[in-house]
Amino acid sequence: MNVTIVGGGLAGCEAAWQLAKRGVTVLIREMKPHAYSPAHTSPHLAELVCSNSLRSSALTSAAGLLKEELRVLDSLIMRAADTTAVRAGRALAVDRDLFARYVTECLENHPRVTVERQEAFEVPPAEAGVTIVATGPLTSDPLANDIQRLLGESGLSFYDAIAPIVTAQSLDFSKLFRASRYGSGDEEGDYLNAPLDERQYRTFVSELLAARKVDPHPFEHIPHFEGCLPVEVLASRGPDTLAFGPMKPVGLVDPSTGKRPFAVVQLRAENHEETLYNLVGFQTKMTYGEQERVFRTIPGLERAEFVRLGSVHRNTYLDAPSVLDAFCRAKSLPHLFFAGQITGVEGYIESTASGLIVAILAGLLLKGVTPELPPPVTATGALMRHTQNSTAKKYEPMNVNFGIMDPPPSGTPKRRRKELLAERALKAIREWVARTERLWEEASSRSSR
Repeated sequence: MNVTIVGGGLAGCEAAWQLAKRGVTVLIREMKPHAYSPAHTSPHLAELVCSNSLRSSALTSAAGLLKEELRVLDSLIMRAADTTAVRAGRALAVDRDLFARYVTECLENHPRVTVERQEAFEVPPAEAGVTIVATGPLTSDPLANDIQRLLGESGLSFYDAIAPIVTAQSLDFSKLFRASRYGSGDEEGDYLNAPLDERQYRTFVSELLAARKVDPHPFEHIPHFEGCLPVEVLASRGPDTLAFGPMKPVGLVDPSTGKRPFAVVQLRAENHEETLYNLVGFQTKMTYGEQERVFRTIPGLERAEFVRLGSVHRNTYLDAPSVLDAFCRAKSLPHLFFAGQITGVEGYIESTASGLIVAILAGLLLKGVTPELPPPVTATGALMRHTQNSTAKKYEPMNVNFGIMDPPPSGTPKRRRKELLAERALKAIREWVARTERLWEEASSRSSR
């Protein structure tokens, strides 16, 4: 069996490792050092282009839980991170050069892995065998154009305007009311509304304008589209612009006063379970710390837990629910799989998890076995489900968070919720690994007869 992996980032390297250790011959197509994306500088595989942190190590954080699941899954990326870790308090951070060297050496020295330093300008055809595209958020233009040709014009997005997402349990519902604009009054309404009086509104706009903003990379000077302007750009156009834009109170009555508020922030459910809400129209270029500070001045959001913060940046990703099947395989091209950030997962460890799971799924399918997906009570399974069953109006990249996982049993004490979610997830991922390895062994024994 042979598999081609296009892209030598975290997802591609993890996919190659998982396949090679199971006896599959792997070819990694990596364009460095002959060509570099605008963000890459090192010739090594698995280059970390932004922070050197893989975020929290605590099991009571979704990022910490995902890392522990990856250890259970024998992740090469986690092995490299643990080996090259540097002091970072409760986070796992690495020496990025040693980390990339570790991964590169492991793969280049593996007898079943070949690293071909050559840019892929198009997707390999079906005759070349199974292909996993793991080229990340900065997929080169020629390859992106070919993917778009194969999957359709609407299958690929290039620029991302993302609004923040908060957990429902962190909101103060005593300060919010549920209503849709011009609702009849006898229906619950589709939005949570945070009302602001004029003083609160003026203070919010002032903080918004004074907040520190992210300086874009040279390749990210994105033209502002009127339909998705950063909220601070709108605010800079005049003191009342937001009150006539995303914060307009028209058609809403605050039941606590019986009057229309001066302005309102609307929150829309992000999933069927209504455990997550996004701040409608609040895409932003504020730094992450400033976003948390400024948005917590909104009534009802004083203690908001942000599972995703806002952004406006270049990010090449697929409309995965419409073009990929449950195994992250192109619906129209059964030889073609996608993994990592191009599928709509956001972050280092999320990309790693995607590459790992897609490799296992692709390998089993290559052996003629229908694989079992990791259960959604796990962080890994919840990420995979996000790429398949997004209920949002517009599919957007997502970091791992507890809100996308199956909720704990009703009646679980709030203080124990995350701990129980982690315990349940680790038990489930170990059981899934055992079942999946049995499937792989049975398929291998059949093929060797």
